[in-house]
Amino acid sequence: MRYLPLTPEDRADMLGTVGANSVDDFFTDVPESARLSGTISGLPDHQGELAVERHMTKLAAKNRSASSGPFFVGAGAYKHHVPATVDMVIQRSEFLTTYTPYQPEIAQGTLQTLFEFQTQVAAMTAMDVANASMYDGSTACAEAAIMATRVTRRKKVILSGGLHPHYAAATKMVCEAQGFEVVQLPVAVDDENALANAVDDQTACVIGQSPNIFGTVTDLSKSAEAAHDKGALLVSVFTEAVSLGLVTPPGEMGADIAVGEGQSIGNGLNFGGPYVGLFACTQKLVRQMPGRLCGETVDANGDRGFVLT
Repeated sequence: MRYLPLTPEDRADMLGTVGANSVDDFFTDVPESARLSGTISGLPDHQGELAVERHMTKLAAKNRSASSGPFFVGAGAYKHHVPATVDMVIQRSEFLTTYTPYQPEIAQGTLQTLFEFQTQVAAMTAMDVANASMYDGSTACAEAAIMATRVTRRKKVILSGGLHPHYAAATKMVCEAQGFEVVQLPVAVDDENALANAVDDQTACVIGQSPNIFGTVTDLSKSAEAAHDKGALLVSVFTEAVSLGLVTPPGEMGADIAVGEGQSIGNGLNFGGPYVGLFACTQKLVRQMPGRLCGETVDANGDRGFVLT
């Protein structure tokens, strides 16, 4: 947006409309001793648009671009190619809106898009059902822990030592605020056995990550078996959704809930997020799943349709 300055006539008209003689009248409640007079020492005069643009470009040149070479920092946020079509489509008014599609008769396009998104997430995670997304990966992890306490009616949550520290922090904050016990295991080379051995009869869920924060691919099958033997749930976490095409997905390892970050499937780095949280679970637990769920149905005329359920 360009800055369009006021002319003296414009300013006089505005002051006359509000019944003021000058701009100073608006500051009569501010003591004289607290008012600034003159210029601020060290602050340069205002500059034109071109000068400001050059100055900002010079400052930006100090940054190291994520596209400038191999990039191994980020802990779950990485530079991925996003086709230009993605930005073009999502900026259309049919998608870029704060409107929640409560009226399915006028929002079938949006609802079908959500339904297809859920279908893809369920397929990627090898789970039965996925919701229409969460705030981000860390809050999805926290929601999974709370969901497990509802399902099992237990109050103990066990976190893997290889869990992303941001996910662990968010989960601890949410759970402890509700009176639940959160046990953070130390980092272990054999993370799977550490999780399995920590489960007891008071455990609501164990939360493991693969690949974990150190990049280690972990088979959580033994953790799932140990959790189920004690009546607990396994929550499988991922911070890199693309990895699900290469490693064993959560559903095939026996996970009851799978949560993670969807940044890598169409989002830029966006200064670190938030991005989009992915949340999937087994059919048995679907009624306890948080968030919105877009379902497929048949209308009164027998035609296929979609609706928030």
